[in-house]
Amino acid sequence: MSSMSTASRLFTGEGGVDFIGRSRLWYWITAVLLVISIGAIGIRGFDLSIDFEGGTKMNMPAAELVVEEVEETFIDATGVTPEIVQIVGAGESRILEINSERLTTEQIDTARAAIFEEHQPLDATGTPSPDAVGDSTVSESWGSTITQRMLIAMGVFLALAFLYIAFRLEREMAAAAMIALLVDGIIIAGIYALFGLEVSPASVIGLLTVLSFSIYDTVIVFDKVRENTAGYLGSRRATYSEEANLAVNQTVMRSISTSVISALPIIALMVVAVWLMGVGTLKDLALIQLIGVIEGIFSSIFLATPILVSLVNRRKDTRRHNQEVADYRAGRTDDAEPADTARTPAAPARRVVAAPAEPRPETPGAGASWRPDRR
Repeated sequence: MSSMSTASRLFTGEGGVDFIGRSRLWYWITAVLLVISIGAIGIRGFDLSIDFEGGTKMNMPAAELVVEEVEETFIDATGVTPEIVQIVGAGESRILEINSERLTTEQIDTARAAIFEEHQPLDATGTPSPDAVGDSTVSESWGSTITQRMLIAMGVFLALAFLYIAFRLEREMAAAAMIALLVDGIIIAGIYALFGLEVSPASVIGLLTVLSFSIYDTVIVFDKVRENTAGYLGSRRATYSEEANLAVNQTVMRSISTSVISALPIIALMVVAVWLMGVGTLKDLALIQLIGVIEGIFSSIFLATPILVSLVNRRKDTRRHNQEVADYRAGRTDDAEPADTARTPAAPARRVVAAPAEPRPETPGAGASWRPDRR
């Protein structure tokens, strides 16, 4: 009989991939991603929405409008060069947006009148109207308040997550989960900085959501690690890292399946929000969640458990146990293997003694009642 493929062994949880044995590779990949992310954050910075920086946003149905022409009209009317002028959405739902520094009421009215006069934007009824040009203004103090609250929410989330894992599982597991979670946040932030994606309050909400998902997936893996490694010090059958590697293999298909299922509604949300409706808030929420789900797969499978094993292997009892396992496998000890007695105490031998047959009363005319199918 041919051996099963790696994919089949992963699907059945029989341990097809040496995840822990390749820890150095995962660490190098993580280090490269962190360097790129931190470099992007330091050099390019973040493209913050007006909710954080403050400013004015004007929008109108795009219809047949040309971005460059509307931008020129806006500059002539206000004397302000906008930070970005873009069209979002698709089809009849396309919206032209103008983001700029904070404008006065007079500047907004002047820009609205100039855009209407030059480009005749259409309202919801298809009639040219100045009311088709909408606007919203956020002050710098509001943006500062939002930023502070975001940082507080992030700190509270991380603290509660650490306490939960430390109480529910083990301290090393809590530390490994927090390190992996920190890596998640830096890499996701680096992606936003590298590609110039706008950071909005919806992005922050989405980030907290995907970090929660990452913690959930990591806890699932760690719970299996704890189950596999229970009493490992009393057995020379396997090391902690080998049992942890088995746990990852036993849960990897669940992690991937959960992530794929989670990604499907997010993709649907992006299609509806971006391509059909052009809704910026939903777009920001869906984008950060999609990035986070993909990155969370890498974190929970290839990073969190290797970090956990590295932390546990620093303990003296684990290092001593690893040496005992190596000595036992090399035949450098004659001691009996304590694995079975440590994990499953041998049951006392049981004897079966046949009971004496009792005489059966004879019934006249009765035949044998035994049949082959009776027990």
